[in-house]
Amino acid sequence: MPGHSFLPKHTGIFFNGSFIGGDTRLQSRNPATGEEILEVSGASPIMVDQIVEHASRAQPGWWNLDIRERVACVRNFIHQIEAHGEELAMLDAIDSGNPYQGMLIDIKISLAVMDLFAGLATEIKGASFPGSSDRINFSVREPLGVITRIVPFNHPMMFTCIKSVAPLIAGNAVIIKPSEHTPLSALRIAELAGNLFPPGIFNIVNGGRETGSALSQHPKVRNVSLVGSVPTGKAVLADASRTIKSVLLELGGKNPLIVCPETDVEFAVATAVKGMNLTWTAGQSCGSTSRLLVHESLYDDVVDGVTEVFSQLKLGIPSDKQTEMGCLTTGPHFNKVREYLSIGMAEGARMTTGGLPDQSPHPEGYFIRPTVFSDVDPSMRIANEEIFGPILSVIPWKTDNQVLEIANSVDYGLTAGILSDDINQALRMSREIQAGYVWINNSSDHYPGVPFGGYKDSGLGREECLDEMLAYTQVKAINVHLR
Repeated sequence: MPGHSFLPKHTGIFFNGSFIGGDTRLQSRNPATGEEILEVSGASPIMVDQIVEHASRAQPGWWNLDIRERVACVRNFIHQIEAHGEELAMLDAIDSGNPYQGMLIDIKISLAVMDLFAGLATEIKGASFPGSSDRINFSVREPLGVITRIVPFNHPMMFTCIKSVAPLIAGNAVIIKPSEHTPLSALRIAELAGNLFPPGIFNIVNGGRETGSALSQHPKVRNVSLVGSVPTGKAVLADASRTIKSVLLELGGKNPLIVCPETDVEFAVATAVKGMNLTWTAGQSCGSTSRLLVHESLYDDVVDGVTEVFSQLKLGIPSDKQTEMGCLTTGPHFNKVREYLSIGMAEGARMTTGGLPDQSPHPEGYFIRPTVFSDVDPSMRIANEEIFGPILSVIPWKTDNQVLEIANSVDYGLTAGILSDDINQALRMSREIQAGYVWINNSSDHYPGVPFGGYKDSGLGREECLDEMLAYTQVKAINVHLR
């Protein structure tokens, strides 16, 4: 596929202000066609040590800049992403399998969140504390140092952008480790924006698990932040525990969308379809509401409605600008999701639509149709395990207590939705649901500035808000004795 103008021209590691050839190799493939795109360089643990050392030496100079200068650099970063948004969207379409139109949404989200953090810069501040007449007590916030952000395959460009800005504005050096399956947009971003920052401050380090582990364990990396699965989160926690450092984890979800009895069926169907993020990521989203909990009085109508809409969604090649839904990102993940189709049937659930396509957009592509399972019991694996794909389990309920028990019965607690015309009922339910982000009469949407993160196994910390930026600082208390 070389020759496309939107592909990165450099395939090495970007650190200390330039591209350097790595000492491992990764092959990027188009998941919709199986076609090889580019071979890129990765970093071994030995090279990771060099990169972290350079970043550690560069970081104090970045922190010593006037914060207005740091914000100006980030504003220039934003302008570059905006100017090249369409090509970055196309790059992610061929590298991740997400449809081009969905990746244009990622551009809009990136610009909004980056702008949010640029505007919050002056909130990196301390406080004063009362004391005696000859004492002044106050605090300041200082950067941690070197931050590693490990990002997943479902939003490569967006996460490279929005996960770098908060620590940068706070005065840290940042090392982005993209997914080994989707390395390309981060390289292109480094070409566009890497040299807007002093050498060593913004770094892109491709590689596999070995690379992520070396970064997480490195003593001069003072925070590791991950967006990923629960098993990967546990691995990062274990690696980070080799030294004392903070972690921020946004992990998986098995998220409920509760449909209460007085809800309009058409609205419930539309919200349930929206919550699966099918035309965005083919359901490969940690926040997807993949458990649809419908009151028994509406159950059949909602199942029929969702089945009809799912059956009408058309699969297509992600780089085709008319495509509604793309494909899954990797072969192993495709096989996992395909296995859950068999698991659901074996457990006794009824597949009302979906499965493997009779006519795939490409014989080598990782395509699975939007799938609905009805007659799902809460004890089934498809109702408890994160599938991370286009499979929706529809579960009936009778009483509020029962549906809350079902909603909270899994190990996850990232998002939840409640559809109800009774705001009192919805607020009571929202209090009882064990999730970090709850929609009432909505699904899927994020709002810049509103904390996003999970309960239970779904993570540690909050993102997309001031709390995220402050997580990359440490508080120093200063006592002054007046003489």
